[in-house]
Amino acid sequence: MIDLSTHYLGLKLRTPLVVSASPLSQEIEGIRRLERAGASAIVLYSLFEEQLRQEALELEYHLEAGTESFAESLTYLPMRSEFRTGPEGYLAHIEAAKKVVRIPIIASLNGATLGGWTKYAKAMEEAGADAVECNIYSVPADMDVSGAEIEQTYIDIVRAVKSSVKIPVAVKLSPFFSNLAHMAKRLVEAGANGLVLFNRFYQPDIDLDELEVRPNVLLSTPQALRLPLTWIGILYGRVQASLAATSGVHSAGDVIKLLMAGADATMLCSVLLRNGPNYLSTIERELVEWMQEHEYESVDQMQGSMSQLRCADPTAFERAQYMRAVKDSTYIQRPPVPVIRRVEDWGPQ
Repeated sequence: MIDLSTHYLGLKLRTPLVVSASPLSQEIEGIRRLERAGASAIVLYSLFEEQLRQEALELEYHLEAGTESFAESLTYLPMRSEFRTGPEGYLAHIEAAKKVVRIPIIASLNGATLGGWTKYAKAMEEAGADAVECNIYSVPADMDVSGAEIEQTYIDIVRAVKSSVKIPVAVKLSPFFSNLAHMAKRLVEAGANGLVLFNRFYQPDIDLDELEVRPNVLLSTPQALRLPLTWIGILYGRVQASLAATSGVHSAGDVIKLLMAGADATMLCSVLLRNGPNYLSTIERELVEWMQEHEYESVDQMQGSMSQLRCADPTAFERAQYMRAVKDSTYIQRPPVPVIRRVEDWGPQ
């Protein structure tokens, strides 16, 4: 019997297959479907800092509207149904999800400044979330803000959230730090129970017809796996925190590689948006088949076996291997060359 269980953020998961924050978790029936398909945990779609700020502005508007016109207005308070007083919908969604599934539900806060992280992380805990994922999403563009200041913001957010909740806290971060290894160490020292590698920034595009800058959301491809694979392999055994991989996880083979690099959990999104939630069962089945064929009895047995700490050639994760790959043409992956067997195969020209 193959044991697929793993531990992530102190939570025991049936398998390492976790659904990352996405539209798939916006409906309760969607959450049920993900559990039935084999998800071992679900990170809910994100509650954005901008939403919290907008809620506050709307509340302030409704509370102050008309108070300068008539003295009687000072005693007027709108009915609760007339305005929204915070992310009640998100908190209610957590509560509803916890009632219908048995797998862990991880709440997601997406923001870039200290703001109201602590207040809402606490509210998520009270709503029943099993953990909180801090999705710290920022594209630094201010030339007067140093890298040290940006890094300190991350640390301050983690410390603030950890001080307000008792449930585990994961940090989803980008790879764009001058020394990611040092930053990972600082985040764990600040209290992070887990690191999710990596956030994908959605760069804008230019519409040449309308001459407008527009958002352009692109789903990940298997090639995106290399970055989390590299850093999980380097960090495994060096930081006392769970490691989760996200972006580029599209097949059982991807899951196996990440587990061998040292991941505790592998998070899927794009492949499920393309193929539907039931594709989880396909990945799980193929994972079991591979483990049986290669005589692995458990996830724990393979975990970290190809990390930098345990790899026969530790330089494989660093510059020496890069030089070898660049110099040796056998490491260059080329697209397959189509074989033309008949003239008709050329098709129209």
